[in-house]
Amino acid sequence: MCFSSGDADRKHCKFRPDPSIPPVFSALNEDYLGSGWSRGHMAAAGDNKFSTKAMAETFYLSNIVPQNFDNNSGYWNRIEMYCRELTERFEDVWIVSGPLTLPQTGSDGKRTVSYQVIGQDDVAVPSHLYKVILARKSPVSPEPLALGAFVVPNEAIGFQPPLTEFQMSLQDLEKLSGLVFFPRLDRTNTIRNLCAVDTCKLLDFQEFTLYLSTRKIEGASSVLRLEKIMENLKKAGIEPDGHFLSVYEKKLEELKAKEQSGAQERKPS
Repeated sequence: MCFSSGDADRKHCKFRPDPSIPPVFSALNEDYLGSGWSRGHMAAAGDNKFSTKAMAETFYLSNIVPQNFDNNSGYWNRIEMYCRELTERFEDVWIVSGPLTLPQTGSDGKRTVSYQVIGQDDVAVPSHLYKVILARKSPVSPEPLALGAFVVPNEAIGFQPPLTEFQMSLQDLEKLSGLVFFPRLDRTNTIRNLCAVDTCKLLDFQEFTLYLSTRKIEGASSVLRLEKIMENLKKAGIEPDGHFLSVYEKKLEELKAKEQSGAQERKPS
């Protein structure tokens, strides 16, 4: 289930092996170093702000797969943000994410499964990632459950493809993954297509850039760095909105006060 509200901060979270998994079956951070792949969350850290412990546990390497950097910070991130938006329109949102290694058709017409491994522990690099979303208005709502199953390639994806381009039936995803999702779900009852009930619309370039810039503001440590964020936003041709400007001005006052205080402390007595 998706829990996106709360004050837990990822600032002090560190990637580390899952203590519940025998070391012989565990990846290590060293496996990712210099591999060209990022450490990609399956259960998103941002969905676990309700608890510092829960957020820290999303950094266990058992929840991490080798993921394309642009995919991790871009398209996949936008899907995760859409999932969090759903919690504003549905009382209950259940999400399952994971890796897939799908067969590829070679020049000889034969379909084979092959995948890269990284590090001394031979951590498998998935060819695709999936996300299954089940949403319910409320436990007492007469409206049918809404469901969407999505499979995206583990590669850079631009802003153009809509999420619906990567949608497939739940049955097809179960066949590909070898997993049965939501086994207690009564499939004889009406279950609606999530993208017919909701928008399935991801943030566009401007909205996404504003979001990322706002997050950078929160982490800025100097007035110079803050001004650089604003400069880069304007270079991208994006007009700051009211929320961005509010966060910017608040951070600017905070950093100026901090720098003035530091300057006074450095003055000779």
